[in-house]
Amino acid sequence: MDAEVPTSPTLFGRLRGTLRLAQGAWSHAARLALDIALPTLCVACREPVSGEGVCAKCWAKLSFIAPPFCPRLGIPFVYDPGPGLLSMEAIANPPAYQRARAAVRYDDVARTLVHALKYQDRTDLAPAMGRWMARAGHELLGEADVLIPVPLHWRRGWSRRYNQSGALARVIERQSGVKLACETLQRVRPTQQQIGLSRSERADNVQGAFKIATDRKADVAGRRVVLIDDVLTSGATVDACARALLRARAAHVDVLVFARVVDTHKAPI
Repeated sequence: MDAEVPTSPTLFGRLRGTLRLAQGAWSHAARLALDIALPTLCVACREPVSGEGVCAKCWAKLSFIAPPFCPRLGIPFVYDPGPGLLSMEAIANPPAYQRARAAVRYDDVARTLVHALKYQDRTDLAPAMGRWMARAGHELLGEADVLIPVPLHWRRGWSRRYNQSGALARVIERQSGVKLACETLQRVRPTQQQIGLSRSERADNVQGAFKIATDRKADVAGRRVVLIDDVLTSGATVDACARALLRARAAHVDVLVFARVVDTHKAPI
């Protein structure tokens, strides 16, 4: 009979630890070699950049949204109209959600960042974009119970391989400590791209497209929700999501996005 080789959980633990160290060292060396061979380029101007994909020159071109802005929609004002005054859009078309905040205006550089994250697998941009969102939405996040990203339909998620709103939400979860619930809100039917549609067509396109998963209603009931998305244009998508969450008895719903379209021709009342 062969002698049994003594085994020990401690020995196995040491072996696993050694293997992890070796894997980590190899991964670091591979990343370093790749960075040397293929330096990161600014996603906007294609100049070499170290860090998070945006050079200092293009970063300076981003139009960060700061007060004064509409307390309901987060639309920046040209001048300060006084505390509590709403934009004309908030009065004429009040949304289902309570408040919306955005990190930046949707301009050329912001559009390039969003498209790179959404369509070009540039998930390395999510950490910086998510941090900017967390800073812009600190008031909302300070009162929130749960983060919910705007979902993709499963067909689009399959082709794209990841949800850009979910990638941003994971960064915001780490920054804020607010729990993320990715599977709670579902897009139950495919919708066409909103690009090129009028405001009313956008609303019709997403009507009835979202619902709360039957076994996840406890994630929402009585809770303060912050919806996470990449861009706010007409607000039709987040409004449809907010209505689904409120039907599931969410206490209230706020919206936090990376960029929002701003109509510079509309002024506060």
